[in-house]
Amino acid sequence: MFDLKGKNILVTGASSGLGQHIAAFYAVQGANIIICARREERLKQLQTQLEQDYGIQVHRYTFDVNDRTAVQAMLQDLEQKQVHVNVLINNAGVGDSKRFLDYSDADWDAIVGTNLKAPWMCAQEVVSHMVKQKVAGSVINITSILSESINLGVAPYCASKAGLKHLTEAMAVELARFNIRVNAIAPGYMVTEINEDYLTSEAGQAILKRIPMRRFVEFSDLNGALLLLASEAGRGMTGVEIKVDCGHSCSAIA
Repeated sequence: MFDLKGKNILVTGASSGLGQHIAAFYAVQGANIIICARREERLKQLQTQLEQDYGIQVHRYTFDVNDRTAVQAMLQDLEQKQVHVNVLINNAGVGDSKRFLDYSDADWDAIVGTNLKAPWMCAQEVVSHMVKQKVAGSVINITSILSESINLGVAPYCASKAGLKHLTEAMAVELARFNIRVNAIAPGYMVTEINEDYLTSEAGQAILKRIPMRRFVEFSDLNGALLLLASEAGRGMTGVEIKVDCGHSCSAIA
């Protein structure tokens, strides 16, 4: 039920952090990986590593997920190679930290565009490919515990992740008839190269004290949900958001 050998899994934002981990995790399961991101050199390194370590096939594409024509070109290339996508992981995302009144229109467009519009657009294109190829597929959107909760200074991010959670549910209903499941994984705070300084600061340690398990989420904590939602083990699940947050979202109010 959990077997992913030979499946083709597309991961956006795969050049670093969680995206890189997701690609490597599925490679361990024997899946072939399609990686895309903006940073060519990092993608090359990841491709080489995955192919050498796991003996799988890795397809690499360098582009911005906000570029629909680039996504279309990737899928056309895959179809020419007779590669069909079984699973899409909408992982690429961005954030910022400012007071609500200090965000500009450009800030909003960049955050909401990458975190909400791009997953919608990528899913449209990839699902159209799945339907054409008659593939029973799975789409996994990476949301956040901020899809339901809030934190100060990240209003556009909260809005984008809330929108992505609701989009997940809407997509699940519409795409069920094509045997395509759509679910989400909502991680809690994770230490990455982007937020490491903040989470190790006094403010970050204050957040840590509110997490019941008294630790931040590690990339590997998502492995169970990633395997479940991508495989036949999750065949009865669609429209679901799985929280992986060490209990943060249900912590007691002080």
